[in-house]
Amino acid sequence: MSGLAGPGSLQSLGRSHSHSRRRHGRSPVGARRSPRTGGRSPRARRLRLPVVLVGAFLVFALVQWLRPAPSASITAVSTDFSVPGRTQLPWPSQGSAAVAVPGVGVVGTSGSSTPAPIASITKVMTALLTLHDHPLAAGDPGPTISITSADVAEYQSDVATQQSVVAVAAGEQLTEVQALEGLLIPSGNNMADVLARWDAGSVSAFVADMNHEAAALGLHHTHYASPSGLDPRSVSTPADLVRLGEVAMANPVFASIVGMAQATLPVAGTVYNYNYNLGKDGFVGIKTGSDSQAGGCYLFEANVASGAGKVPVVGAVLGQQAAPIVQSALNAGTALVQGLAPQLSERQLVRAGQKVAELVTPWGAGTAVVTASSVSTLAWPGLSVTGHLYWDHLGSTVRAGQRLGTLRLDADGTVHEVPVVAARSVGGPGFGFDLGDV
Repeated sequence: MSGLAGPGSLQSLGRSHSHSRRRHGRSPVGARRSPRTGGRSPRARRLRLPVVLVGAFLVFALVQWLRPAPSASITAVSTDFSVPGRTQLPWPSQGSAAVAVPGVGVVGTSGSSTPAPIASITKVMTALLTLHDHPLAAGDPGPTISITSADVAEYQSDVATQQSVVAVAAGEQLTEVQALEGLLIPSGNNMADVLARWDAGSVSAFVADMNHEAAALGLHHTHYASPSGLDPRSVSTPADLVRLGEVAMANPVFASIVGMAQATLPVAGTVYNYNYNLGKDGFVGIKTGSDSQAGGCYLFEANVASGAGKVPVVGAVLGQQAAPIVQSALNAGTALVQGLAPQLSERQLVRAGQKVAELVTPWGAGTAVVTASSVSTLAWPGLSVTGHLYWDHLGSTVRAGQRLGTLRLDADGTVHEVPVVAARSVGGPGFGFDLGDV
């Protein structure tokens, strides 16, 4: 019958159905199936994990190796120094005193630090302020100051009260230098007022300027009540006066005037300096002062012979009461200068190669930090020196001798600087440190 399939057709149909099942992913009945592995064999799965771990390790190691290494750090070991020993000076048994070496520092002080009357030492500031407002070159006499009838009346009043004065006459013409000579050499109180009015217009305005200048110079224990010092409310301390003396003597016009034993003025004629120490024991200035409340006072500078050659010394003595009081102050100054001179010498503060710090690294390497050169200065026993270290930028490696910074030495106001270097080389961190420093 044409509508029935024969045996050959049935066999063909069975083959066709079998192929169909295989195409749909089915296995014949009874066939063995493999686990579902996404197409990978068990061996491939076992190899994948180690490869991933090795790859991650290499990436981590590369990142650690390439990242910036931490910098070294430095710890100070010793930055303060002092000259061995102790300075012994013949300080006055009364009053107060101070001695300093300009450009180095204060050697020492004695007595009370309470501000005390300074009498005619006040005139040092009067002269300094005048020269500040009306500066003069060496040899220049300066502008002319005319003496008025009011100036003459004041002079006569000062004579009546037995003050230290310089004779003047109405219409007299004084140069600035001559007025300063009258102020500083015979210590004319009336000349202080003449200069004050000429400079500032009035005595009170000038006194205000004096106190402003004192503050600007750091004279924190100094106060002025008059340009002459006659008013006992003009007070200071020896340490402040030493500072004032250093500043004043740096002005060549001032220094030349206070170094004069005498001068000649138009009306007063020859006038003499009360600083009788001039020309003795190296004394070159500055100013004496005395009255019943201040006692004998002396601000001085002397060039003394020492182990370091000629050395300027500035000192101040206040409150000497043994008569004659001015001579007592002069004697106290002489004793201090003579006592200090043999104790002054060139001293080494720091030697080359002296260890001042330690450089350390987070990975355990390090080296000493040492001075690159020696530092010497004029000094005395007991001089204290404070040091401060200032560092350059530090990397992770250091070469032997590489400059690492600067040691700044402050010897009581005088500054010395010396480079500091690495004593030996320091390498950077190793691979092991980088891996562990997470």
